[in-house]
Amino acid sequence: MLKKNDEIERHTISVLVDNEPGVLARVIGLFSGRGYNIDSLTVSETEHAAHLSRITLVTTGTPMVIEQIKAQLDRLIPVHSVADLTVVGDAVERELALIKVAGKGEKRVEALRLADAFRAKIVDASIESFIFELTGKPAKIDQFVALMQPLGLVEVCRTGIAAIARGPEAMRA
Repeated sequence: MLKKNDEIERHTISVLVDNEPGVLARVIGLFSGRGYNIDSLTVSETEHAAHLSRITLVTTGTPMVIEQIKAQLDRLIPVHSVADLTVVGDAVERELALIKVAGKGEKRVEALRLADAFRAKIVDASIESFIFELTGKPAKIDQFVALMQPLGLVEVCRTGIAAIARGPEAMRA
């Protein structure tokens, strides 16, 4: 049972790792083996010369669980550093989404009007459908998707959150 001060929190965690086969599987294994959930996951090589990749993941848990996750990540061999961007401060978080909407007549016109208001780009169009590209905070994408639902939403594909801490300091290996 949760205590009053043990409320579930959402945290964005950035992990700098060696870019080698099996590293992502070890990180994912840590989560699945302990029953932790990953809400969002992005991975990409960030320093080619140093062979480093950055894993950005969003997870939820009590403060104690979040601390356990960070400590366990930090102990993995290919991990160079772990940063909780939620604790570090006001990190910049963005996500990319492709949203397919089918419709004709007024619904089509309304979808185009809303896409313009959200600054979504049309990346594909046919007589029967559009594919919009939208970048922004996850809440903005959620709102756009909700508005497209009654206008003929067909499909949504999201990249997951990319995040970086504000300020002049870099995440260190």
